[in-house]
Amino acid sequence: MIDPAALTEDLIRCASVTPQEGGALQLLERLLTAHGFQCTRVDRGDVSNLFARWGQGKTFGFNGHTDVVPVGDLKAWSVDPFGAEIRDGFLYGRGATDMKSGVAAFTAAAIDFVTESPPDGSVVLAITGDEEGPAKDGTVALLDWMQTQGERMDHCLVGEPTCPDVMGDMMKIGRRGSMNGYFTITGVQGHAAYPHRANNPLPAMARLMDQLGTATLDTGTAHFDASTLAVVTIDTGNPATNVIPAQCRATVNIRFNDAHSGASLTDWLQEHADEVSKDFNLRVDLDVSISGESFMTPPGELSDLVARAVQVETNRTPVLSTSGGTSDARFVQHHCPVVEFGLVGKTMHQVDERVEIAQIHQLKSIYTRILRDYFA
Repeated sequence: MIDPAALTEDLIRCASVTPQEGGALQLLERLLTAHGFQCTRVDRGDVSNLFARWGQGKTFGFNGHTDVVPVGDLKAWSVDPFGAEIRDGFLYGRGATDMKSGVAAFTAAAIDFVTESPPDGSVVLAITGDEEGPAKDGTVALLDWMQTQGERMDHCLVGEPTCPDVMGDMMKIGRRGSMNGYFTITGVQGHAAYPHRANNPLPAMARLMDQLGTATLDTGTAHFDASTLAVVTIDTGNPATNVIPAQCRATVNIRFNDAHSGASLTDWLQEHADEVSKDFNLRVDLDVSISGESFMTPPGELSDLVARAVQVETNRTPVLSTSGGTSDARFVQHHCPVVEFGLVGKTMHQVDERVEIAQIHQLKSIYTRILRDYFA
């Protein structure tokens, strides 16, 4: 049997800071190949990805990532971020929670399941090295390749950490959309003592950011919390106190539910920009990037399957949630029904990131039960 905690240790020791592969996917490819999975590297650009399939027919898939965020201030860590040190029942290291433990758990579950009770069907693992980065050549590249090769998953589980407090308390059936709005207001530079000879973009930007930052986008929908807008930066790059700057820039981030789309929110931002431009006689430019639309897999067959397995293994019935940030489920949802379930995520991206070793074994048991019930 594959020990998921030991596999997590091995993966942590691979310094796979996005987009570096760090040996993590090579390790998984060797392990899966040795246990009868057909493996294909689907690398694109500077990103490494791995597709692994066992069997044919009805297919259950797992999706996850081995890339991790940078460690930050190394001196702030009490352990080597890539040392996989164990203390008091916890395994420490960058990616311990997000999400090398999840990848190890579903890899171990898949290998043991097809070895001990080969199903009448297929198990697919789609593992990327580009989730923490731009995410343009990771799961997207895997799905693009699958389409060209006629590969398909009928249902998919993304192994991201989903539990806020205790193991089993939450699973994700969808995610809010995410987008950024980049504003540039251009005026006329001048001497601060003669403001009538300039046209200051700062009051206009203050007005615009106040309007956006205090607006109520909605109060929530049936399966989603209220949409939010955060002003994340305002900058002029002006170190002088006697100069009125010519330009000011600001960025807002919007997390939106199914009451909106990226296009409708872009129109809304543009309306506010045009109003401020008219009121202040200044040019206001808007650029938008949309990293994902809101989506949801309606409660039903897949969520019931996962919830039953979680309830049996943890004695908790998970809340069906759409909270949190984005994940690669936003790409998978165009391919097949998808939900997310994984570990408690309290320390992800933090200094001294760590995972309770017992939870890794528990997660493997949950994934194993999901596979067994799916193919029963």
